[in-house]
Amino acid sequence: MTSTSRSRAKEYYRNAAGQIIPSTTTVLGAVLAKPALVKWANRLGLQGVDSDKYKDELADIGILTHYFIMCRLSDEVPDVSNFTPAQVEQAQACYLKYIDWEEKNPVRPLMVEERLVSEKYQYGGQPDLYALSNGKFILVDFKTNAKGIFDEMVFQVAAYEGLLIEHGFKVNEATMLRIGRSDPEGFEEKILTRSELDLGFEIFLRCLDIYQLKRGKAPICTTVNR
Repeated sequence: MTSTSRSRAKEYYRNAAGQIIPSTTTVLGAVLAKPALVKWANRLGLQGVDSDKYKDELADIGILTHYFIMCRLSDEVPDVSNFTPAQVEQAQACYLKYIDWEEKNPVRPLMVEERLVSEKYQYGGQPDLYALSNGKFILVDFKTNAKGIFDEMVFQVAAYEGLLIEHGFKVNEATMLRIGRSDPEGFEEKILTRSELDLGFEIFLRCLDIYQLKRGKAPICTTVNR
């Protein structure tokens, strides 16, 4: 069932042997710096705005927007009892941006937020949507942020594609949809090229190596072979 937990617990995955392995977000978050976030927080601070409170409010709206989309794809009725009317109203406005996209790109969901594990590379992930659309098998990742599509997001989607391929699913196209959390923040669609996905997966695996080495473990991803 789709969750709207505001304080999402750290994601844990287990391999076939029952050992805990990291998620894509854990790996990238631990290895890659995000200088854009530091600049953003500094700018808010100069304006006298508490960046933590501001971030929490935006996060709630983003979580709820994502939840509305997942409920639609899973044919579930959303429960908004934990959110304020203002948050619901703003999230619904963001959700309509997705509906506009879907009208042009009808999807038949085949997999929604399903947890997958790579036994080959020892990581886990949860792609937002794997679907059939316009005769193609597509991977869609939803981002609810204002600033744009950043490199680490591409690396994450490439890692999701790696999971799907390892599990025998064909991927004809990988798309990222950035849905701003207010009207001025807009909407952005990015269809990733094959070179972007291949390079992104290579970089993700190098991050996974660094993640393991920092924890005293041997690297796994000496070569990339998909």
